Amino acid sequence: MTRPVPPPSHRLSASDDVEVSTYLEIAREREGHAPAPGPSERRRQPETVVVLDFGSQYSMLIARRVRECNVYCELVPPDTPWDEIARLSPRGFILSGGPASVYDEGAPLAPHYVFGSGLPVLGICYGMQLLAHQLGGRVAPSQRREYGLSLLQVDDPSSPLFAGLPTSFPVWMSHGDQVTELPPGFRALAHSDNSPVAVMADDSRMFGLQFHPEVVHTPLGKEIIRNFLYRVCGCRGDWTPGNFIAEAVERVRETVGGSRVLCALSGGVDSAVTAALVHRAVGDQLTCIFVNNGLLRREEPERVQDTFRRHLGIPLVYVDATRTFLERLRGVTDPEEKRKVIGETFIRVFEAEAGKLGEFEFIAQGTTYPDVIESAAGSGAAAKIKTHHNV
Repeated sequence: MTRPVPPPSHRLSASDDVEVSTYLEIAREREGHAPAPGPSERRRQPETVVVLDFGSQYSMLIARRVRECNVYCELVPPDTPWDEIARLSPRGFILSGGPASVYDEGAPLAPHYVFGSGLPVLGICYGMQLLAHQLGGRVAPSQRREYGLSLLQVDDPSSPLFAGLPTSFPVWMSHGDQVTELPPGFRALAHSDNSPVAVMADDSRMFGLQFHPEVVHTPLGKEIIRNFLYRVCGCRGDWTPGNFIAEAVERVRETVGGSRVLCALSGGVDSAVTAALVHRAVGDQLTCIFVNNGLLRREEPERVQDTFRRHLGIPLVYVDATRTFLERLRGVTDPEEKRKVIGETFIRVFEAEAGKLGEFEFIAQGTTYPDVIESAAGSGAAAKIKTHHNV
């Protein structure tokens, strides 16, 4: 098979919960239970909030909470250039937590456009400490680390962040540093027993939270995020997975044109959503290769074939490579090494099968935020959890 020069890849961002909703919505439409999104929904830039990921294990949760409030968001590394951010026409920024200390050499910093844009900013944990550190305040190690539930005492209930909330409520803390001196123009809005400045703000719509509103251990955290999105950023909250479907389908059609597309299908959420979206956009120009690596659940290969061939009508090539995978995994016990062996074997099997099918101009691959975060690809501040399994 002659290998064409690959075109630039086009990433359509979707967190795992949105992917599931997208897949189910497409499936319902295939069964005739829901109308397809109309053309009026296409190509409209949704209200977007940008989440800068400084390596927190909760970064994906922030993105999920924002989308649960019907506001679209992108999770990006802090070194993302302004021109990539500007195309999103963001309504505000959220700075995630992270494992670093702001006073450490080489600690990641917020880009200057965060402060120069005039847009609202919400800093969470490390993100709050960055606001203090970069805007002229002071951050120092706490006398004792604070990890777990703490009672937040609201000192300024007039703040839009606290609209509709009680003056004290439990929050989840996870930090070893704290703001010891506020930046010029900032004031403390709330405190806890171990954090004199648990929430801070200035008059230019910059807010800092020492706790984590995105986790379920902060029961009212989603309401704080909602207040930031609606009352501070001015979002309407009119984004839904249906908007994402229309946008993604239109972009795939524009990108692919009349070319053929090849997709590696595992039956999991990410590849299933990718296959369903691409097939909806270009129909039988898409061919899927489903490789059985021998590690699937009982009767799962049969269910995947039935779902995609009979219910979704997607052209599917099935390859049973069980013997090949299990033979190459023989004697391998380290989990990281197993992932590498599985990934390498999959590439070889996929290439061999693709070579029998003729020329393809595009490869469609689904990648979720968990994949990116686990591989530490989204931020140099993140520690690698495991090797990304996709090719």
